Order: sequence, then structure tokens, then C-alpha cells
Amino acid sequence: MKPVAKIKLPIEKEMELFEKKFRESMTSQVSLLNRITHYIVNRKGKQMRPMFVFLIAKMCNDGLVNERTYRGASVIELIHTATLVHDDVVDDSNRRRGFFSINALWKNKIAVLVGDYLLSKGLLLSIDNGDFDLLKIISVAVREMSEGELLQIEKARKLDITEDIYFEIIRQKTATLIAACCAMGAKSVSATDEEVENMRKFGELLGTAFQIKDDLFDYGETAIGKPTGIDIKEQKMTLPLIFVLNNVSEKEKRWLINSIKNHNKDKQRVKEVIAFVKTNGGLDYAEQIMKDYQQKALGLLVNFPTTPYKDSLELMVNYVIDRKK
Repeated sequence: MKPVAKIKLPIEKEMELFEKKFRESMTSQVSLLNRITHYIVNRKGKQMRPMFVFLIAKMCNDGLVNERTYRGASVIELIHTATLVHDDVVDDSNRRRGFFSINALWKNKIAVLVGDYLLSKGLLLSIDNGDFDLLKIISVAVREMSEGELLQIEKARKLDITEDIYFEIIRQKTATLIAACCAMGAKSVSATDEEVENMRKFGELLGTAFQIKDDLFDYGETAIGKPTGIDIKEQKMTLPLIFVLNNVSEKEKRWLINSIKNHNKDKQRVKEVIAFVKTNGGLDYAEQIMKDYQQKALGLLVNFPTTPYKDSLELMVNYVIDRKK
């Protein structure tokens, strides 16, 4: 059995019902909109975000979920989907998970409006049901995701990112949404404030480990999710690169920065940069930091009794580290 299918096992019934409710939450009187949302729903990914909501809720509440849990998962997915649709417009991207993006099929104007529609549906789903505590969790996440993207754009121009700034960018860009899912799961079943905060922290640690794993993929030899060296071509500052930049001579640092700024389309030069980062311990360092985050995340689950939901969350933490793409 594939890892994701195994993780999903204790929440299979909830995920089936969630999909039904999620489809319903997207419906509109406009047939064009229904056509597009139908396209979105049928090309969903692994659905990690709702899985976090349900697993955390069941772990915190003796295996039980409620309507708020379903609404929380739907709000997260609606608002997250809205940000993805807008991201594809911003990045001028024609593909999403191997399929055509909304903007590629229906053009930018329609894609932006569909994103706005999904955002409003998410807001109204919470407001109409008085879920203001859940709405606050996701609203903070969206604010931070936007700030993280803009901070990365601001810093990428100078290539002067310190480790602290790198961790702040990935906390906001990647980890904050997973943190919101985990906090949402706990909050939906009226967990204590301390449990909600611990689950938020769990998601943040896991999201950070996830991003470092993504960074490491850029230095792999095999064909995984993205072509090797793509971060270097796009002048993205990853953890292995930041470590090496801060631990080599001034001359080597100048060569590295010059390679990334002015020779990032030169395949041979990109290969040399990858080899240099490996030789100077960038990958070993990033891998160790990733494992530290993994252990801290697992540590936050220790006090919960052993249940299939806790087992699945532990599997999820290990899957994030061991995944091949």
C-alpha cells in the first residue's frame, strides 16, 4: 500500500463525505463557474490539507469529528485552491499537477475571478455558520503566505538571504498553511488552547521539514517532481546554498553569486554549482536540520494516547522526510 493511502486509512469515511461536502460548497448559479469548479475538483492532488484537519481532530477528540471539522477542512481547501489559481496567474504558469491550469484554459481574467469566487465562498462558509475562530486561523495563514512571497521577491534580488530570513520565508510561504490545518482540526473539536497551539506548532515544524526536503530535491540526480537545478536557474536561495555561501572563502562566494546571477541558464555552470554545494557540505547540513525539525514534530505527539490517528500522523511526518518527489 502506498504511504498516502496508508495514512488516509483511519479517515477514509470522513474524506469521502468531505469530498461530497466540498463539491457542494463550490456550487453556483453560473454554469461557466460550475464547469471550471468541476474541472478543479476532478484534478485534485493528494489532499494532504484536509487529511491533517481530520487526523488531528480525531486524535484530539477520541476519534470523533463534527460538522465544524468538515467546514474547517472545506474552508482550508476553498481558500487554498483560490491562492493556487491566483498563483498560476502571477507565475504565468500553464500547468498545475500535470494538467492545464485554469488561466491556460480560460485566460487570466476568468482565473482571477474564479479565485475571488472561491475565496468568498470560503469566507461565507465560516461566517454563515459563526465559525469565526476557524476563519481567524485561515485568515492569518493567507496574510502570512502573501507576506512570505513578497519577502522572498524582495530578498531574491540581492541574493543576501541569511538563514534566519530563509526560515522566516518558508515559515510564512509553506509551513503556515499546514500549521493552520492542524490548528483548525484541534479547534474544530474544542481542544484546549494549549493543544491547539501545540498542533499549530506541529504543523509549522512539519511544513518547514517539507520545504527543506523540496530544497534537497534540487540537488538530486534522479527525475523527481521538478528538474534538477531549477531553483538555481530561478535564483531561489535554498538552505544548502545559504549554508555554503556563509562558509566558504570570499573568492568562492563571489564565484557562486556570479554563477547564480549571471550564468544560471548555463547547464554546465549549474552542474558545477550543484557539485560545489555538495562538496562543501550543504546537503548534509540541510538534511540534519530537516531531521531536527522531524524529531521536534514527533515530540509534540508523544503525550497523545496511541491511536490509528496518531499512528497516521507519525507516518505523515516520516513520509515528508522519506518521499521521493
